Amino acid sequence: MMGKTKLSDVARAAGVSPMTVSRVLNGRGGASPDTCERIRQIADELNYRPNALARGLKSDKSRIVGVLVPDISNPFFPEIIRGIESVAMQNGYNLLLCNVDESAKREIDLMQILESQRVDGIVWCSARLPEQPLIKALQAYKAAVLVNRSVAPAIAGSIMIDYRTGAADAARHLWQTDRRRIAILAGPTTSRGAAERLEGVKTAFEALGAEPVAVVHCNPDVAGGAAASKGILTSSPDIDGIICYNDLNAVGALQTCEELGLSVPHDVSIIGFDGISLGELVRPKLSTLHVDKYSIGQLSMRMLLDRIDGKFIQHSIVIRPELTLRGSTA
Repeated sequence: MMGKTKLSDVARAAGVSPMTVSRVLNGRGGASPDTCERIRQIADELNYRPNALARGLKSDKSRIVGVLVPDISNPFFPEIIRGIESVAMQNGYNLLLCNVDESAKREIDLMQILESQRVDGIVWCSARLPEQPLIKALQAYKAAVLVNRSVAPAIAGSIMIDYRTGAADAARHLWQTDRRRIAILAGPTTSRGAAERLEGVKTAFEALGAEPVAVVHCNPDVAGGAAASKGILTSSPDIDGIICYNDLNAVGALQTCEELGLSVPHDVSIIGFDGISLGELVRPKLSTLHVDKYSIGQLSMRMLLDRIDGKFIQHSIVIRPELTLRGSTA
């Protein structure tokens, strides 16, 4: 069996020094454009793969970033991951993806694992930890970016979705369509984004001189939405509008309405949050607060790269959701 191709093998085949090959393959120039192209082609033909560990020890960089998400099965997060990966690959980084599975304890365990793997930085999506344990965990890293949470800029950058404004838009829309008995599926009690959505809804209702009929926290999945909406609609059958923590909860509410013989949107209007593709596949199509998840991923990785390089150009970006009206609202 042939041994692993070495950098010196590429240099010999290209007729240049190993130092020249190293500089070219690490994007630092060192040769004419034609020579650079020849070196890359020979490296590809010989199936040369740099020793990432050795390269990391020399540069004090592993070229790996950690990404934590609360639930990989939630369609909201794969799009963010794709956005992160697209920018990471363009800049010579790989991802170490961690699924928290909605567990604050697992978040701590995974952070310790990522630290042991010498990742250059982390993107942490929708962290469930309370404020102080979150800050303590982040302080182990040179560079970090939070999605849907924020801490002091010296500790981590942040990509924030303006949940308050989005949820207020949803509440006002239902009110403007003559919905007066509105319930809230408020999502997990540990989610900061859930608290912000609820604040936005309550602020909008206060301005209207009203308040939600019911607020129920639930798991952020289809089953959680189905169970919570069934409890609400059974105890308060005159509910005529439901604002949901996310689109998965909203799909669960659609299922419950069908089970109970309620017409959507004639009897009950339903609005989700996040704008996942599933919302366009159900019937009626789901009204939602849409956010560009792929762009969130790209923005978070670019911010992380700046922080890895010691450039604190931008500490926080706020994205406003877009109210997208479809068949589930009157």
